[in-house]
Amino acid sequence: MAAITVLHGCGDAQTSDQTVAEQTTGTTSGSRQKATAATETKTILFFGNSLTAGYGLEGTEEAFPALIQQKIDSLELPYKAVNAGLSGETTAGGKSRIDWLLKKQQVDVFVLELGANDGLRGISTNETYANLKAIIEKVRASNPDVRVVLTGMQMPPSMGQKYTEEFRQVFTRIAEEENVALVPFLLEGVGGVADLNQEDGIHPTAEGQHILAKNVWAILGPMLQEQAAASEV
Repeated sequence: MAAITVLHGCGDAQTSDQTVAEQTTGTTSGSRQKATAATETKTILFFGNSLTAGYGLEGTEEAFPALIQQKIDSLELPYKAVNAGLSGETTAGGKSRIDWLLKKQQVDVFVLELGANDGLRGISTNETYANLKAIIEKVRASNPDVRVVLTGMQMPPSMGQKYTEEFRQVFTRIAEEENVALVPFLLEGVGGVADLNQEDGIHPTAEGQHILAKNVWAILGPMLQEQAAASEV
């Protein structure tokens, strides 16, 4: 079965009014088709902002969801990655947009990557917390058996010590309360490293996206392998 990439916007983190487009690309090898012929392919929805959308790259094939799809294909796991990244998206925008996406398809694994734009705009951490919780609740209401991965984010010191600490705790708090898997810091190894970021100092280069993929795979990979093994029993 072909891997599906859904693109939502291509602007930067400060511009959210962008054209919404959808694109489907097939990347699955013949060996994976054979391996999954008797197994239902499950869907991983990557729901995020420009970090997920791959802003500034040559194509979405360089963004971390596509890199994770390559890893999935190499291991012949029965999953397809759907990239629902929208550049400039806030948690409030995501809370509104998720309803439309949930009507489109079944979601078996949900990777939630939102909050960075809230932090850069100094939005109340209470609002960010409430919006992320609401998104998770909506996804679970639509797909009761869904597995959720939340990607943690941190703000630079320039946002102030109190705000940066409260912001960081939003993600750990939600992970504990909602019992979801947590990527401690999506930009670990990339944030603040000039050579791994584009000229704006915010968006990762293609090389940086490979590190993001590793950070996410460290949490997501074991989950997918466990699910795949269970489905074979």
